[in-house]
Amino acid sequence: MVSMARFTSFDGTRLAYREFGEGDPLVVLAGGPGRASEYLETLGGLDGARRLVVLDNRGTGESDEPVDPFTYRRDMLVRDVEVLRRHLGLERVDVLGHSAGAGIAMGYAADFPQRVGKLVLLTPALRGVGLSPEQSDWDAHLAARSGEPWFAGAVAAMERAAAGDRSVATRVEASPLMYARWDERAREHARAELGQWKYEVAAGYNAEGAFVPGVLRRALAEFGGPVLVYACAQDPISPVRRCARLVELFPDAVLHVHEGVGHYPWVEDPGHLVKELVAFLDA
Repeated sequence: MVSMARFTSFDGTRLAYREFGEGDPLVVLAGGPGRASEYLETLGGLDGARRLVVLDNRGTGESDEPVDPFTYRRDMLVRDVEVLRRHLGLERVDVLGHSAGAGIAMGYAADFPQRVGKLVLLTPALRGVGLSPEQSDWDAHLAARSGEPWFAGAVAAMERAAAGDRSVATRVEASPLMYARWDERAREHARAELGQWKYEVAAGYNAEGAFVPGVLRRALAEFGGPVLVYACAQDPISPVRRCARLVELFPDAVLHVHEGVGHYPWVEDPGHLVKELVAFLDA
């Protein structure tokens, strides 16, 4: 059963979250950035083992837009997580962040380390710690996919986006590059972004001042909780070699590499994802 609830965050903005399943709570932070959390679905059925508390970041999904767009910035979104924890009445929470949501999750672990139990960074965006993919990573990924029938169109869309095309349609055209298999399940998941993504929220997340990698890296070196960095072998956003560097920033982190899947492992191999997440969270 799914329930929707709302709370008032630090600046008066009303935010929404959904709860799935039963058991120990797991706060789930969506990426995009700027995408409604619906795309996470139930993370492949993880709600069978955990009570998922899935937040719609401000300006996305059922959450309200803030008065001040400055608060879309990645480091500002950390404050929403802390207000959510207080709203839930929990002393500490386990946190999972996907993609850009992992950037929020790392910021939360850095700013409120005493409030985090276990931390899962699922195909994490790496800009916050200065480990974004390099051109060689993209070149290798593109070379591996160059024989696909959709390749030319997807690369052209990616280039238009890099040149300033702000449309969600262009993002969806480029999305085959984010999946290991461009089958009907992947196409359906990608098409859903047409009604889920907002450019202005994404731009705000990445606004000037949002990323100070040296500061975040030093803070994460002091975070003592268990961390799972979950990388997928065919994911261009979170290359395995860069995720291995991320693991080194934490005192107590492990790397899991999921073979044969891309940026959204619950779409392509949900059973494996759930098994690994449950094993880590229940250890």
